Amino acid sequence: MPSREILEKSVLLSMGVFDVIWEKYITDSLESCDILFPMNTDKHAQNHADNLSADGPFDFIAIGDMVIDAFIRLNEDSKAHIIEKDNGAKEIALPFGDKIQFEFAEEVVAVGNSANAAVSASRLGLRSGLVVNIGKDHDGQNCLAELERQNISTTFVKVHEGKKTNYHYVLWYKDERTILIKHELFDYTLPDIGEPKCIYLSSVSENALPFHDTLATYLEEKPEVKLVFQPGTFQMKWGTDALKRIYQRTDIFFCNLEEAERILNIKKDTLENNHSAAHIKSLLDGIRALGPKLPIITDGPNGAYTYPSDRESTLDYDRVIHLDIYPDIAPPYERTGAGDAFASTFSAAYLLGNTVEDALKWASINSMNVCQHVGAQKGLLKKEDIAAYLSKAPAGWDVKVIN
Repeated sequence: MPSREILEKSVLLSMGVFDVIWEKYITDSLESCDILFPMNTDKHAQNHADNLSADGPFDFIAIGDMVIDAFIRLNEDSKAHIIEKDNGAKEIALPFGDKIQFEFAEEVVAVGNSANAAVSASRLGLRSGLVVNIGKDHDGQNCLAELERQNISTTFVKVHEGKKTNYHYVLWYKDERTILIKHELFDYTLPDIGEPKCIYLSSVSENALPFHDTLATYLEEKPEVKLVFQPGTFQMKWGTDALKRIYQRTDIFFCNLEEAERILNIKKDTLENNHSAAHIKSLLDGIRALGPKLPIITDGPNGAYTYPSDRESTLDYDRVIHLDIYPDIAPPYERTGAGDAFASTFSAAYLLGNTVEDALKWASINSMNVCQHVGAQKGLLKKEDIAAYLSKAPAGWDVKVIN
């Protein structure tokens, strides 16, 4: 626990990034002595179980890590700048050992691929829950409160003594960001989730590989449960052989174009045109060969690609369709969560009975709106909001066959 002198000095610190970090240090130190933030997790879980048991199965259960993001907004006229490399990759550069100006810092609670997906599905009218691990700390309590505020069931949230809730720092420059991450190594287990209509699996920490076999066994025993897979960093790092059973059981799969090339071990420098229709189809076919029935590949400002369906939702694997992004209503403010919004919105729309083509449109609109706000959840829309954007979509914005 910090000394009285150190605590008194914290009062003199100015508001900003350091305050965010310092406040977290003070809170964590006090929590280590069990002075603040008691968390009655048994009562919390029982209350939710009682409330939800009579409502039948969930529509949408998301599985994956949850974090708090501390956004640090760098001034556009600061010494930060972007370096574009020969292969098209971009890097943010800051003078080493110097002082860099920032505009403000903002903490966004209870986010991460799966948490974002659960909130997205809930706003679109699906009964949603989240299987996730948190520490028994102040950050964890804040995350629980936020999930409840977002109407996400926390029945399957596991609270761990002696662990810290994931906390990341987001360096935000112009409309892009670089995230400093640290995943706590939790013990991953699958609670009794019943038989939801859909499971949405995404980013977990590097020690969670064995958990995927547990989940695969559950899915093989529950063939009616749909699986959406949006792989995170470590899930891609483990490779397709290690996750063979998950890939084979996946109904809907999401990744961006660069991730598809990485998953399929395609070297970018061997390609003349990695946006050609032939290349896009080869990526979709390659992902489908791994098991996923409906792969969707996003390509940032270039939109998204997948296979079309007919009125009976039968997929046509001979054709590839493309949808441009929905035109920005204003210059993008911050892009964190755009991919999560796209993937989760498509999944929810498809689960609600929409065609592939209409689900793409829902997803594009929600992704666009998320980029108008700080963080991954503030801009997520309800069904009526998406309908309003659809009603005023510009002429020519429609799904097109590209091959």
